[in-house]
Amino acid sequence: MNNLLNIKTPAEAIAQARKADFNLSNQGVTNLRLAYWNLTTEALYEEAIFRSEGVTVSGGPFVAHTGKHTARSANDKFVVRHVDSEQNIWWGVYNRPFETEKFDSLYARMLGYLQGKDVFVQDLYGGADENYRLPVRFVTELAWHSIFLRNMFLLPQSLEEYKRFVPEFTIFAAPGFKGSPSVDSTNTETFIVLNFEKKLAIIGNTAYAGELKKTVFTLLNYLLPLEGVLSMHCSANVAPDNPNDVALFFGLSGTGKTTLSADPTRRLIGDDEHGWSDEGVFNFEGGCYAKVIGLSETAEPEIYATTKMFGTILENVSFDPITRLIDLDDDSITENTRASYPLTFIANAVPEKKAGHPKNIILLTCDASGVMPPIARLSPNQALYQFISGYTSKIAGTEVGLGKEPEITFSACFGGPFMVHHPYKYAELLKRKIERYGVKCWLVNTGWVGGPYGIGKRISIRHTRALLNAALTGKLDSVEYKKDPVFGFDVPRACPNVPDDVLDPSSSWHDKKEYDKKYKQLAQRFIENFGKFTEGTPQEVIDVGPKI
Repeated sequence: MNNLLNIKTPAEAIAQARKADFNLSNQGVTNLRLAYWNLTTEALYEEAIFRSEGVTVSGGPFVAHTGKHTARSANDKFVVRHVDSEQNIWWGVYNRPFETEKFDSLYARMLGYLQGKDVFVQDLYGGADENYRLPVRFVTELAWHSIFLRNMFLLPQSLEEYKRFVPEFTIFAAPGFKGSPSVDSTNTETFIVLNFEKKLAIIGNTAYAGELKKTVFTLLNYLLPLEGVLSMHCSANVAPDNPNDVALFFGLSGTGKTTLSADPTRRLIGDDEHGWSDEGVFNFEGGCYAKVIGLSETAEPEIYATTKMFGTILENVSFDPITRLIDLDDDSITENTRASYPLTFIANAVPEKKAGHPKNIILLTCDASGVMPPIARLSPNQALYQFISGYTSKIAGTEVGLGKEPEITFSACFGGPFMVHHPYKYAELLKRKIERYGVKCWLVNTGWVGGPYGIGKRISIRHTRALLNAALTGKLDSVEYKKDPVFGFDVPRACPNVPDDVLDPSSSWHDKKEYDKKYKQLAQRFIENFGKFTEGTPQEVIDVGPKI
């Protein structure tokens, strides 16, 4: 906000109360009108309303609309090329190189844009394990972004801790500032640029809050594997009576990570991003960022309840301006409607946000072809093959440019856009841990049955929950299995509370020849995709791929 008239804002009098001794002037930021330091959620609400950044709705959530960008701009992300880090980085479609001189120029112009404006500063941590957490300073143009960040990351616990906070990384987000492709070598006016050497990231021309969250994830994906810690795009929960009965749910947006990990019979560690060290699993975040389009109070009561709570950010959710009631079925703005809320809003969440070692790993895929079984048991090498492949279907709205129809994709490590090292770096760490802790591995399809998208229907959450419950409680250990003729994994013939025909996807197809054809076509896509990873991947992993 450019407050030309110097109007007093609601929190102006307390803006500096939690200012760190190592402040923005130490980082070259000057001539701001005012920096608002580490305001509480309540104060930020007042600032956001005062600045017309959004509205409050029934129950107290804050609704913000992000304008043009309602999803991640995957094609606008860059990493600064530098001699110290370039050998570690998996250069390509997800990590596009950016020149140091271009970064310096773009950053200087962003700082110039912010002169005379108000900014909001939040000093937070990424990582619940103090041995590996990353102190991050966020400097944002929008007040509601600060609420989002307080929901999503971990807060200092005292005024003294705020005062002595020194960031290891700083992220600037200015939605009103545009890049110039002809000058900056960006793809568009939107950009997300990470500079590991200068410990800076800059985000411009997008108000989509997910960019802030995923920038921290990308940083940790670079830093933690260098310390032998596996960084994972997964949700995690744990049995209430056994800290070493942890389940990990890997998957891209839209595959069910958040929904399936919010299980009332288990305790939630986190819904999206975790690390796995020698001590166990820990959440990177302090909150959840759930997709809420079509959210059902019956099927997903824990998440649904958060959409009526003060402190929740509802991103691009439609509402009635008279009654202030939200409409979670309205996709007129985007399919990618989101709710950001602290983990404390989930009654059975683990306060420490960490637990022991996993007993089960679930790889979630949303198969829009309608041919994959709803659950399959994997050997360790099969798990690595599926992990590196990262097969799923992108669901409408989760990235800029996606249409209504799901798009088949392979995203390495079930999080390709956020992985900085070569996929086998993460796979190797995963393999060591699977073998060391004797983890059982499963592939679960949350996609379509009875035919592909447009013909079949998406498998019911009820059946998926029953399958997962059977896997996690050991009920699938003693049932009979059959070997899949194409992928070689083991598919159970029966499961409690699940009809037998659901376990056999071919049974619901009217044309079995068409099913076989589609299945083999999908297998061929796997083989072609994995060709990108054969160099550096052990032969025993390559050998467990599908056979046509």
